[in-house]
Amino acid sequence: MKEKRAVESESERELVTSRLVKAPRRLVWQAFQSAEHLGQWWGPDGFRCTTSQFEFRIGGPWIFVMHGPDGTDYPNHITWREIAPPERIVYLHHGPDFESTVTLEEKGEATLVTMRALFPSKAQRDAVVERFHADEGARQTLGRLAALCEAQVGEQ
Repeated sequence: MKEKRAVESESERELVTSRLVKAPRRLVWQAFQSAEHLGQWWGPDGFRCTTSQFEFRIGGPWIFVMHGPDGTDYPNHITWREIAPPERIVYLHHGPDFESTVTLEEKGEATLVTMRALFPSKAQRDAVVERFHADEGARQTLGRLAALCEAQVGEQ
């Protein structure tokens, strides 16, 4: 007899974080286009990134290590699945596996950035939140993106 599994909705398997960045969308988009730019803001507060491979194209990899403030290294591997300038990026994160969609929506002189990570199961989403504090990490990451882009606006 086959075991019946409950069907989980996407909302049970997702982690969504948004932030209004007081910078034009073109400037926010630029922050995603190179390892140099991403290294300035990607990751929670106190983290830094070292990139070993980066190709911002569909099918291209971003292989990097996030270095935590406590000295812990977190290897990461991303494959870009969709790049639609300047409004949408979709990538597959390998280990733990999830698909993330980033949207950039113009809001006057600002940009609403939304990151939506979709996990294979609610249990996997919950485990990433529990083990890596991914919910707070995503909020801090978007905070760092906002700080970088808003500082650049102030320099113009």
